[in-house]
Amino acid sequence: MNQVSNNALLSFALDLASAVTQANRFEQLVYAVRATINCDAVVLLIHHHGVLTPIAQRGLSEDLMGRRFTITEHPRLREICAGHYPVRFPADSALPDPYDGMVLGHDEHLRVHSCMGVPLYLDGTLIGVVTLDSITPNVFDDIDSRALEIIGTMAAMTLNTAILMEQLEAKSQRAEHALQAMNEQSRVNDGHEMIGQSDVMKTLYQAIKLVAPSDFAILIEGETGVGKELVARALHHASNRSNLPMVYVNCAAIPQNLIESELFGHVKGAFTGADRDREGKFVLADGGTLFLDEIGELPLEVQGSLLRAIQNQEIQAVGKDDIRKVDVRIIAATNRRLEQEVAEHRFRSDLFHRLSVFPIQVPSLKERQGDIPLLAGFFAESFRRKLGLQQLTLSAAAISLLEAYHWPGNVRELEHVISRAALFAKADAPTGITIITPQHLTGLQVDNSYQEKVQTTESALESPQEAGFEPIDLRLETERYQKDRIRHALEAAHGNWSQAARSLAMDRANLTRLAKRLGISVGKEIKS
Repeated sequence: MNQVSNNALLSFALDLASAVTQANRFEQLVYAVRATINCDAVVLLIHHHGVLTPIAQRGLSEDLMGRRFTITEHPRLREICAGHYPVRFPADSALPDPYDGMVLGHDEHLRVHSCMGVPLYLDGTLIGVVTLDSITPNVFDDIDSRALEIIGTMAAMTLNTAILMEQLEAKSQRAEHALQAMNEQSRVNDGHEMIGQSDVMKTLYQAIKLVAPSDFAILIEGETGVGKELVARALHHASNRSNLPMVYVNCAAIPQNLIESELFGHVKGAFTGADRDREGKFVLADGGTLFLDEIGELPLEVQGSLLRAIQNQEIQAVGKDDIRKVDVRIIAATNRRLEQEVAEHRFRSDLFHRLSVFPIQVPSLKERQGDIPLLAGFFAESFRRKLGLQQLTLSAAAISLLEAYHWPGNVRELEHVISRAALFAKADAPTGITIITPQHLTGLQVDNSYQEKVQTTESALESPQEAGFEPIDLRLETERYQKDRIRHALEAAHGNWSQAARSLAMDRANLTRLAKRLGISVGKEIKS
């Protein structure tokens, strides 16, 4: 039985009331739902223009947070969003579940048996969805429908309040949300979305947020494949010029004799082949942003003309005497070390200083600790859609292998690896749940000891009895580990909960709440 008592509803309401005041308010909403309804997994998804984006979850593999679910492509999500009432799916439902094979601590081939979805509506508008899943059949059948409606209403109001508080806490959030409302669908379809929650990515987001509203020239530096163009797009979308175009120029792809024409335009007859007037990129970007990619490849002969155009906001078309005023914000990108290029006289120092008013360094993938599962999930969902697969997941061993690789080609290489792996996995399992395993991840060179470890782990996951491993209760093991870490932190802090929370990178209130749930006395010094 999985009944919801009046006391449980009251506790749920109190949990929600405290959740909105905390930094991790979305995670707290998920905690509250899971504490009220017994289940193996809970996901909170926010809705924008037909796409559901996970913003908090418990019980599913990490790569879920990188996925984006187009409602029309997932029958169960479509049914949940179609009405205003909770939806419970029968255990024998033929509709594919978007989370099949992703429940933590269970066989990756295992399908979800109990599935329930609660649409979150506010003033008639769908703002999000809460999904609950269990590997136990029929576990949600006896829950009172009225109780579920109450939970859905309270969760919707809490989600809306949490979203509003997120907006109020950031000075530029209103402009960013307006932009997101206009462009969310096109960004998801085109893959123009920055994915990552690592510390270095949070620093990058802060830098973008700080400088985007200004008109400073920005130099984006980073290795090949790290996503410099995505950073440029994010800067433009968050700027005051976002309603006007961002014009892209690949400085490495233009023949040297045509670069000035490409940038500043030309008149008919200015040179052989100029059979008509043509406006340059500066004119096309007037009022908006000009993105100069691979700026380090620009020949010295052209750098002087570019410098004058940036300094004076004036251009002169090839073959024309008149000067034209423009209003262009410059963003440049390079994978070269321009300071070294300046020192070796391959790049003008005055142009370098003009471009690098606010330099931004994009971290390499190997610096982005914890981001690989999210990116892998994002790419997996994208290729699932392109290949027409019911479900495409990554095994735990596959994710471990991805995290062990050094990624010289960065995010672009990861995308290509996942695309190849998706094709190989599809060939092995053309229907049902398609799982990417280490054997599908071709071209990744890691040390032999790690390869042996991955293969042993994969074998144990597929057949624990044959591999000589005893089954374990993952939830109990996790709680045991959490207890141990909290006790050590408290001992090191001499019972000071605030200090212990800082050492665990947690909010004090969250730490005490977790400690209570684990049976650790709160407010007393913990001794071994």
